[in-house]
Amino acid sequence: MAGVWFDELSVGQRFEHPIRRTVTETDNVLFTAMTHNPALLHLDEEYMKDTSFGQRIVNSAFTLGLMVGISVGDTTLGTAVANLGWDEVRFPKPVFHGDTLHVVTEVLDLRESKSRPDQGIVTFLHRAFNQNDELVASCKRSGLQRKKPQ
Repeated sequence: MAGVWFDELSVGQRFEHPIRRTVTETDNVLFTAMTHNPALLHLDEEYMKDTSFGQRIVNSAFTLGLMVGISVGDTTLGTAVANLGWDEVRFPKPVFHGDTLHVVTEVLDLRESKSRPDQGIVTFLHRAFNQNDELVASCKRSGLQRKKPQ
């Protein structure tokens, strides 16, 4: 089990996840097609040449999923009961094919579950940065987390 038990977490605790990921054109096109998103900004290079971006941008739902996914091994793998929600999802800069992302997670809040004494609710702040250390995505994620077995 790689994740952390609820009672081993502390507010302010920070995880600099060692996994980095270069986003490819295949990632973007496959994810966009799989989710039935026909937006030209993800699929049409010619259309995007005349925009302020000058090229296709990566589907933000892929970026969100990747950011949270990278965090799982260090935080919730084997200790999560359920994902309760994502709040304040932001994409301050676009992600392009070839960008390499790294993720930092911080524990924002911890509270005991009233109905499940062996579990608690944790709120994480996930932030993804590109190879230039520019913030490209962030979100708060709440989850139900197991306590360490007695």
